[in-house]
Amino acid sequence: MIKNLLALIVLSIAVTLTMTYAQTGLHALLAAYDWISATLKQVFSDGPAGNLSRELLALLFVPLLVGMIPALLYWFAKRSWFPYFMQLVWVTWLVQTAAIVILYKSAS
Repeated sequence: MIKNLLALIVLSIAVTLTMTYAQTGLHALLAAYDWISATLKQVFSDGPAGNLSRELLALLFVPLLVGMIPALLYWFAKRSWFPYFMQLVWVTWLVQTAAIVILYKSAS
Protein backbone atom coordinates (compact mmCIF):
# COMPACT_ATOMS: atom_id res chain seq x y z
CA MET A 1 0.00 0.00 0.00
CA ILE A 2 2.89 2.36 0.73
CA LYS A 3 4.30 1.67 -2.75
CA ASN A 4 0.97 2.56 -4.36
CA LEU A 5 0.68 5.76 -2.35
CA LEU A 6 4.25 6.74 -3.18
CA ALA A 7 3.66 5.99 -6.87
CA LEU A 8 0.51 8.14 -6.81
CA ILE A 9 2.39 11.04 -5.23
CA VAL A 10 5.31 10.78 -7.67
CA LEU A 11 2.99 10.55 -10.69
CA SER A 12 0.93 13.51 -9.45
CA ILE A 13 4.09 15.60 -9.11
CA ALA A 14 5.24 14.50 -12.57
CA VAL A 15 1.91 15.45 -14.16
CA THR A 16 1.88 18.78 -12.35
CA LEU A 17 5.38 19.62 -13.56
CA THR A 18 4.69 18.52 -17.13
CA MET A 19 1.17 19.88 -17.52
CA THR A 20 1.84 21.61 -20.87
CA TYR A 21 3.20 18.38 -22.33
CA ALA A 22 0.22 16.45 -20.96
CA GLN A 23 -2.15 18.96 -22.56
CA THR A 24 -0.32 18.63 -25.88
CA GLY A 25 -0.62 14.85 -25.66
CA LEU A 26 -4.34 15.05 -24.90
CA HIS A 27 -4.88 17.45 -27.79
CA ALA A 28 -3.04 15.06 -30.12
CA LEU A 29 -5.11 12.13 -28.85
CA LEU A 30 -8.36 14.03 -29.42
CA ALA A 31 -7.19 15.30 -32.82
CA ALA A 32 -6.50 11.70 -33.88
CA TYR A 33 -9.97 10.68 -32.68
CA ASP A 34 -11.58 13.58 -34.58
CA TRP A 35 -9.59 12.80 -37.74
CA ILE A 36 -10.54 9.12 -37.71
CA SER A 37 -14.16 10.00 -36.97
CA ALA A 38 -14.24 12.52 -39.83
CA THR A 39 -12.62 10.03 -42.21
CA LEU A 40 -15.18 7.37 -41.29
CA LYS A 41 -18.01 9.78 -42.19
CA GLN A 42 -17.29 8.90 -45.81
CA VAL A 43 -18.05 5.24 -45.07
CA PHE A 44 -20.99 5.35 -42.65
CA SER A 45 -24.36 7.00 -43.07
CA ASP A 46 -25.34 10.12 -41.15
CA GLY A 47 -28.12 8.38 -39.22
CA PRO A 48 -28.02 7.25 -35.60
CA ALA A 49 -26.68 3.77 -36.44
CA GLY A 50 -23.98 5.21 -38.70
CA ASN A 51 -22.92 7.76 -36.08
CA LEU A 52 -22.78 5.10 -33.39
CA SER A 53 -20.69 2.80 -35.58
CA ARG A 54 -18.36 5.61 -36.62
CA GLU A 55 -17.79 6.84 -33.07
CA LEU A 56 -17.30 3.29 -31.77
CA LEU A 57 -14.67 2.49 -34.37
CA ALA A 58 -12.89 5.81 -33.81
CA LEU A 59 -12.91 5.18 -30.06
CA LEU A 60 -11.34 1.75 -30.60
CA PHE A 61 -8.82 2.61 -33.34
CA VAL A 62 -6.91 5.34 -31.51
CA PRO A 63 -5.87 3.28 -28.45
CA LEU A 64 -4.96 0.33 -30.68
CA LEU A 65 -2.82 2.56 -32.89
CA VAL A 66 -1.17 4.16 -29.84
CA GLY A 67 -0.45 0.70 -28.45
CA MET A 68 0.94 -0.59 -31.74
CA ILE A 69 3.69 2.04 -31.91
CA PRO A 70 5.70 0.80 -28.90
CA ALA A 71 4.71 -2.80 -29.72
CA LEU A 72 6.29 -2.52 -33.17
CA LEU A 73 9.38 -0.83 -31.79
CA TYR A 74 9.68 -3.59 -29.19
CA TRP A 75 9.17 -6.24 -31.87
CA PHE A 76 11.99 -4.83 -34.00
CA ALA A 77 14.31 -4.64 -31.00
CA LYS A 78 13.54 -7.93 -29.19
CA ARG A 79 11.69 -10.04 -31.81
CA SER A 80 9.00 -10.87 -29.27
CA TRP A 81 5.58 -9.50 -28.40
CA PHE A 82 5.33 -6.35 -26.28
CA PRO A 83 4.32 -7.62 -22.81
CA TYR A 84 2.22 -4.62 -21.73
CA PHE A 85 0.31 -4.04 -24.95
CA MET A 86 -3.22 -4.44 -23.56
CA GLN A 87 -2.44 -2.41 -20.43
CA LEU A 88 -1.23 0.44 -22.65
CA VAL A 89 -4.34 0.15 -24.83
CA TRP A 90 -6.61 0.23 -21.75
CA VAL A 91 -4.85 3.25 -20.22
CA THR A 92 -4.99 5.11 -23.54
CA TRP A 93 -8.67 4.21 -23.92
CA LEU A 94 -9.48 5.44 -20.42
CA VAL A 95 -7.64 8.74 -20.90
CA GLN A 96 -9.18 9.29 -24.33
CA THR A 97 -12.68 8.44 -23.13
CA ALA A 98 -12.36 10.75 -20.14
CA ALA A 99 -11.21 13.61 -22.38
CA ILE A 100 -14.05 12.99 -24.86
CA VAL A 101 -16.64 12.86 -22.08
CA ILE A 102 -15.33 16.09 -20.57
CA LEU A 103 -15.44 17.87 -23.95
CA TYR A 104 -18.78 16.33 -25.01
CA LYS A 105 -21.39 18.81 -26.17
CA SER A 106 -24.94 17.62 -26.60
CA ALA A 107 -26.38 17.83 -30.10
CA SER A 108 -29.13 20.30 -29.22
